[in-house]
Amino acid sequence: MAYSTARAFWVTAPGEGELRDEPLPEPKEGELLVRSCFSAISRGTESLVWNGQVPESQYQRMRAPFQAGDFPAPVKYGYCNIGVVEAGPEPWPGQRIFSLYPHQERFVLPVRDAHPLPPGLAPERAVLAANTETALNACWDASPLAGERISVIGAGVVGCLTAALCAAVPGTEVELIDINPQRRRIAERLGIAFAEPKRARGGADRVVHASASESGAALALSLAADEATVVELSWYGQRAVRLPLGEDFHSRRLTLKSSQVGQLAAAQRPRWDHQRRLQKALELLAANPAWEVLIDGESQFTDLPRVMASVAAGDALCHRIRYSESSCFLSTSATTS
Repeated sequence: MAYSTARAFWVTAPGEGELRDEPLPEPKEGELLVRSCFSAISRGTESLVWNGQVPESQYQRMRAPFQAGDFPAPVKYGYCNIGVVEAGPEPWPGQRIFSLYPHQERFVLPVRDAHPLPPGLAPERAVLAANTETALNACWDASPLAGERISVIGAGVVGCLTAALCAAVPGTEVELIDINPQRRRIAERLGIAFAEPKRARGGADRVVHASASESGAALALSLAADEATVVELSWYGQRAVRLPLGEDFHSRRLTLKSSQVGQLAAAQRPRWDHQRRLQKALELLAANPAWEVLIDGESQFTDLPRVMASVAAGDALCHRIRYSESSCFLSTSATTS
């Protein structure tokens, strides 16, 4: 069966969105026709896009790889897609892949941008790949050492994944901190100690801040031991943030370091590229089925305009989008079209 159009989700104005029919071109040499099975809302960044809060100075830097349109709107945005290849050169047809494509039913993708799911990675869990890649980069930036005491502030998806990666370093004592006491259950499922801010342990060798809040940033500085490193993983969009850099900040000689997935961590940059990093993120997801606890909701693609509004306004973790043809196996009709 041939398809000439596909529905895609667009942010049409701040706080508004719709599904649009788009032309679906025939794949050329070196391209694949992909049918979406699942995608995911990356709540932190996509909330800022949804609300029209991407700073004008960052319009170009924050473009997603397959974004259409321009900030603030109308814009087709997203980067967490799991699909099955319906047509393309061998051996691609039938393969289940991750790509950085927005929320769209079917699309044409260059072969170089298709990342096969490794054995053991369920498509439903693979929607965490982009967040896992961000957490891996953050872990590199933090550079935890065996036996260190590490605090991670903000038990969102990226914070939880970063804590899990730091906890895999032998002998580390990792504490995940969040104002929401219900995140304790998530931490327990991940095998990580949890604390609310008032009970957080101080004297950390490394602190990773991922709460995107001013109070969380201040807490990060207060929990750091002398000469410690604080990694700022939050993106605040247009918000100005005050930091308490007076009193003992200088005498304690703290290092404040930003981390952003758009650039490989400096220490890895000479040897790694984005492809290798993303492949490693997929392998980590395959090896850690417990991480699926970070997917706390699911909706149909047809409900995405309504769902995006509620996710952006709430405190969700990873919200998965299921497409009408969610089976991640190649159908007979696709192979004979």
